[in-house]
Amino acid sequence: MKNLLRKLFIDNWQRKTISLLLAIIIWLLVNQSLISSKTISNIPVRIINIPTGKTVVDMQSDGVLSRRVSITLVGTKKLLQELTSSDLEVVIDAQSKKGEWIAPITRRNLSSLNPEVNLSKGVSRVAPTSVIIRLTKLISEKIPVFITQPIGEAPREYQFLDIWPYQLNMNVSGPEEVIKRLKAKGVRLTFDLSDISKSELDALSARTDSVKGDEVSFFVPERWKRVSIPLLSDVPIEIDDMRAKDLRIDFARVSLLPIESQIPVIAYFPMESLSIYNPSTVSFASSPLIKEIYGLHLFSEPLFAKGVSQLFAEVVEEMMQIVIVVEPMGDKGQLTWAIEFINPRLLEDRYVSKMMADVSNEEGRDLQPLLREEYLRNRFRSYMNRFQLFKSDEKRLELSIHLENHQIHIQEGSPPLPNSSFLLK
Repeated sequence: MKNLLRKLFIDNWQRKTISLLLAIIIWLLVNQSLISSKTISNIPVRIINIPTGKTVVDMQSDGVLSRRVSITLVGTKKLLQELTSSDLEVVIDAQSKKGEWIAPITRRNLSSLNPEVNLSKGVSRVAPTSVIIRLTKLISEKIPVFITQPIGEAPREYQFLDIWPYQLNMNVSGPEEVIKRLKAKGVRLTFDLSDISKSELDALSARTDSVKGDEVSFFVPERWKRVSIPLLSDVPIEIDDMRAKDLRIDFARVSLLPIESQIPVIAYFPMESLSIYNPSTVSFASSPLIKEIYGLHLFSEPLFAKGVSQLFAEVVEEMMQIVIVVEPMGDKGQLTWAIEFINPRLLEDRYVSKMMADVSNEEGRDLQPLLREEYLRNRFRSYMNRFQLFKSDEKRLELSIHLENHQIHIQEGSPPLPNSSFLLK
């Protein structure tokens, strides 16, 4: 055994070592020179030397097309094995070109994005392929940006009110066809309420003045004021409208606000059934929820508002009523009811006047008077549209109202028919 090992590894070891080294060198040379092919997908295409006043359809602001290409490379096996799409870029020269043309992709069009990759030594040729390029007019336009209803949930103890302004504009440049389409349709920007923390709103609420009450305005951060337009850029584009600095999301604290005035309850009689149901034939039945003063029926139980400001509640509490719609629905038919505001335009003016008189609050300092008035009127209408009455235990007021023997019977509780109560807007 020893003689065998000696014969294999020790005898003539110089020659064996040289042979081994030569074998390794030959293997390395052969491996480096092996020719192979590889198809690489998702390679970016960059256009250079575009004529003045022109651009390329589907080209983004950085000069790269929004669409990618796949190419088959022939070259050394070692280089191709390590090559990926992030190492390559196809560069096409548009100098002196017009309209639409077919640009062949050859080895000369390949550019290495990796300084450690030498394409001239590793790639011998590119399998025949091409890309269609179309030049078009480069234009700049102002396009609308629509601020849509946000998604997500408002932080605990807060209720989403509104966003203002509802629309902005932004200047963009690009292919004529794309820009005209964007100008006609606009782009949309949607915020996620889940991105706003309760601590942020609490901090804002702590600085809120007494006139605003439970209203909180969250000014949208600059990093949110961007829209994605893939046909023009692979990164979101900043909105350059001057009014973007006023972009805010309004919230109301979800707290019970007492309605100090007693709310009248009246019956409304549609004209089509007036001969049967009218004030002379229909009356209110006795109910612990209703009391009569000077011929006026008033809701006797304490009521509260929720999700609106203290100022709004103070402005409207003496100018609203519960309206019961009396219409033929058969004996014991359920009647619908709604909250109605008396002279809503006057109430809106009062609310805006009180808010405009307070120039100390932060939200009004940066708004021009006309813009701020529009903003406040939109807020008031938002309050009216969402207004609901609540009981002291924070349960929404629900009434079961039915007509029996030409008498209106009112009691608390959900009516047997769905959607029997609604808000008048």
